[in-house]
Amino acid sequence: MFSKPTSLNTIPGILAASVLALFCGGIADMAFARTIYDGDWSVLVVANGGACNGSYRYGVQIADGTLVYGGGMATMQGRVTAKGTVRVLVQSGGQWANGSGHLTKSRGGGVWKGQGMSGTCAGTWVAERRG
Repeated sequence: MFSKPTSLNTIPGILAASVLALFCGGIADMAFARTIYDGDWSVLVVANGGACNGSYRYGVQIADGTLVYGGGMATMQGRVTAKGTVRVLVQSGGQWANGSGHLTKSRGGGVWKGQGMSGTCAGTWVAERRG
């Protein structure tokens, strides 16, 4: 249903593969109340600064304010607050990316920056609710 990159060797790939597993790991085990952001989302991650380039689209689910991504080699931690603020950390080996932004009931966007194999990278992301 959603396209996935063939390689996660770039920060955009890692961020995307994570920007929305944003809420895996220990955070996913915590109990959170359902939020207006819960559901299926499509996220487009674009690299537009530094040593990275390209764009990637991912399917993500938000459950109880936690982002869940069903694949990838990266670990992610993240959350959507009751006011729609999004924060995420994605890591894979020595590479990492931090993302932040804001969601409404149906759309959102923000920025990210990180460190890849070729140097520092930065970009933007936009999200759209599906279904």
